[in-house]
Amino acid sequence: MGNKRLELSIIKGGASLARKGNLESSSRRCAVYSKSKPMDVNGQITKVTWKIEVLSDVHSKSMDVNGQVTKVTWRIENFSTIQDKELCSENFTVDGNKWRILIFPKGNTADHLSIYLGVANSSTLPAGWSRYAHFGLAVINQFDRELSIAGVTTQVFDVNGPDWGFTSFLPLTELHNPKRGYLVNDACLVEAYVFTDRSIGFISHELIVKTDSDKLKTKECDCVKAAMDNQRTTSTKAVEITNPSPTPPYCQIMPTEEDMNTFFTSLESKLWSSNTIFSREEAKEALAKVEKALNMTPVNFYDSGKLSPLKHAFKILASFDCSSTTLTIEQKKELFAMEESLKELADRAAKALQDKNFLTEKESIKLTITHKLDRNLIRYKEVESEVKQVEKRLAALHVQVEEAQKERENMLAEGKEIFKSSKEMKMELEALEMQWAEYEAMAKVAEEEESIVLAEWGRIKDFISSIKGKI
Repeated sequence: MGNKRLELSIIKGGASLARKGNLESSSRRCAVYSKSKPMDVNGQITKVTWKIEVLSDVHSKSMDVNGQVTKVTWRIENFSTIQDKELCSENFTVDGNKWRILIFPKGNTADHLSIYLGVANSSTLPAGWSRYAHFGLAVINQFDRELSIAGVTTQVFDVNGPDWGFTSFLPLTELHNPKRGYLVNDACLVEAYVFTDRSIGFISHELIVKTDSDKLKTKECDCVKAAMDNQRTTSTKAVEITNPSPTPPYCQIMPTEEDMNTFFTSLESKLWSSNTIFSREEAKEALAKVEKALNMTPVNFYDSGKLSPLKHAFKILASFDCSSTTLTIEQKKELFAMEESLKELADRAAKALQDKNFLTEKESIKLTITHKLDRNLIRYKEVESEVKQVEKRLAALHVQVEEAQKERENMLAEGKEIFKSSKEMKMELEALEMQWAEYEAMAKVAEEEESIVLAEWGRIKDFISSIKGKI
């Protein structure tokens, strides 16, 4: 994996979830997976396993779209049984360039489904090549299309990053949850939307979830099988369509983008080699166009899309022949070289600006993180102080608890002593009650004895008194 990172927008069910660090380059080899076995879903035969459409002259006020997008549908059957780490779709062509979709069913160093768009023939392209694409990748929710997961971004592909996409695209737990609708009858439906015009980028979540062959007027390849046969390579299998749309009576066998690109490239080469004579006014106009382009910054020229008309201007200047202004062979060669140099310089300037903006974005992220860390540090110190105060209160409460426990223990000890003495007194009382009748009898005898004693005591006293006078 490359070490590049850009910001992306993954959109789920219409709500934008901004994530960072998930748009990455993946220059890995993968196994081509293009099985074409039709399946029955909810009683209906699946549409296609591999399908290419051109959404042409798409326009909607609600969707703010006006242009042309290439849409690719890739249905992967028996998804949960796939053992390959990486899957690669069949090649498809957009504006003469070959592309492919890469899938990591078990994630690319992540517990998420990983998905990328790649330049299919990057290994055979000449040094310094680059490709621009505004694209969207989606895993379709087969229960409710508007709950589909989609990632949309813009990227320049080159030798350092021939594959770009989303590493953490869809959690594997969500993907394999049968209640979510991303795997139905163990089939995963993947869509790619590719647009290569630099002047505008309008692929969005709304475009993806609302793109439907029954709702949008599209120039679909009703003759798609014939068209895709022209794109077949030795490493892929033939495309199978199980229920193609009926071909309208006016349908002609339409050329593929690759056919058209080959035709116009050949035509351009023929025109360049022809001895066309241009007037002085055409040469002046061509020179003015070149000067106007050079007065632009390289980045603005890169974004203007004016390279094609500029090529014609260079041809006029190199071909213009006047007795007083005939260019030397070296000057003509330099003019031809300048055209390529301008394109290369514009690409390099755009890449430099992108890298510069990338650093600016990262600086903004760094500043935001730093501010958050400062706030966290301040809050941590506040929490630390609050914890100490709570610990003091806990310590005071601990002392009170210990004192209360001691008081409780003393009271329990006193209660035990009271219990012990009361039990002894109760036993003594019970013993007294058992001998109480005997004590009462003894007391009665004692009263009688006391009466006898007192009576005898009185008799003796009376006797003494009686003899007192006689002595």
